[in-house]
Amino acid sequence: PTLDFEGVLLAGLAQDGGLYVPESWPTLSPDAIRALRGADYAETAFQVTWPFVEGAITAEDYRRILAETYATFEHPATTPLIQLAPDLWALELFHGPTLAFKDVALQLLGRLFDHVLTRRGERICIVGATSGDTGSAAIEACRDRDNISICILHPKGHTSEAQRRQMTTVHAANVMNIAVEGDFDACQDLVKAMFADRAFREDVNLSAVNSINWARVMAQIVYYVYAAVRLGAPDREIAFAVPTGNFGNVFAAYAARQMGLPIRRLVIGSNSNDILTRFFEADDMSMRPVRPTLSPSMDIQVSSNFERLLFDLYDRDGRATATAMRDFRETGTLQVGPNRHGVATGLFHAARFDDAETLAGIKRWRADSGYLLDPHTAVGVLAAEARPEPGAAMVVAATAHPAKFADAIQQATGAAPDMPPRLAAVFEREERYQVSPNDLAAIQAQVKT
Repeated sequence: PTLDFEGVLLAGLAQDGGLYVPESWPTLSPDAIRALRGADYAETAFQVTWPFVEGAITAEDYRRILAETYATFEHPATTPLIQLAPDLWALELFHGPTLAFKDVALQLLGRLFDHVLTRRGERICIVGATSGDTGSAAIEACRDRDNISICILHPKGHTSEAQRRQMTTVHAANVMNIAVEGDFDACQDLVKAMFADRAFREDVNLSAVNSINWARVMAQIVYYVYAAVRLGAPDREIAFAVPTGNFGNVFAAYAARQMGLPIRRLVIGSNSNDILTRFFEADDMSMRPVRPTLSPSMDIQVSSNFERLLFDLYDRDGRATATAMRDFRETGTLQVGPNRHGVATGLFHAARFDDAETLAGIKRWRADSGYLLDPHTAVGVLAAEARPEPGAAMVVAATAHPAKFADAIQQATGAAPDMPPRLAAVFEREERYQVSPNDLAAIQAQVKT
């Protein structure tokens, strides 16, 4: 069913298991993009996202929510650009409360939920799956809110210690953490199964904060526009390299391009879990077992948000998209054919890097420039180097503070990274979480408690 913005925000996932996308893309004209020069982040966010939100929230309330959201970031630019080399920049997305790019959208999402639910006099139960950073960012955004309870599933033993502790040391009455005996794809499947169980969904008033929630993708469009404008758009072409697991972050860049931002190329960086790279290289989207790596947020074989791109590749035919996704789930493989694959590769390039290459990249960049990359951002930088776009400004999404992956940094450089105070504090607090088998009924029972 077609929903308004408020309905999509609260529903998260459609009742048939599909993902929401806009019926049409609002337009950012060249003049509108130029008009953003000099605008701060909150004002840019308003101008870029207001066409999606208008009618659900007043402009005055939305501007206030945006100002409150980005006041939680420690850098005055919110998402600063750092030049690494000629025509190569890092877009630092990790200056929010949990030091990861997920904060940019989730700090907004928590406040949008609160505003809408307060007005409606309702309460929701948020259930999400995380491969690392989404869980802590979602918990930080939703903790202690009267109208929200939140339960986050994470794969037991498959996040960094810092990532886990950022989730499990939040002692708020409305927060629950469950360590699932399985990988991230298992956690994600459990969340989707809970949404597919209509009786359970209605009983607990279920909602989502994963990037399956359109509002989160919407919020991420902003930093691509903000970066491009500061580098001269629309009068200069831009390319983005994005370390990618679940495809949500790079899909937001795709959305910005659909709206009119002049993006020449989107480069995807994969770790050893390279299903996306295999797709863009050879039309080979075949599931393989998840391999644990030093970049755990990308240890994914089923990229949920790829379904949104698939919808466009199938000419926005929902029935054809649903059939393709069903077949992919049943057979473990998907091919879209030469014509659709050609459309995809006209915009997307991809490259893969294993742990040894990632560590070597961290070491080299530290030695040559003094800049310290976390393992995910390192994959993005390596992908940018492997798939250059001469004449365009190449921007790498720097997705997490390196201190969140101290063991990998130590291994790469021989020295531990400096620990920001807000991260050091989680190592002093008691952890609280439950362990559960990969069993839907068991986890639904825990969510209901």
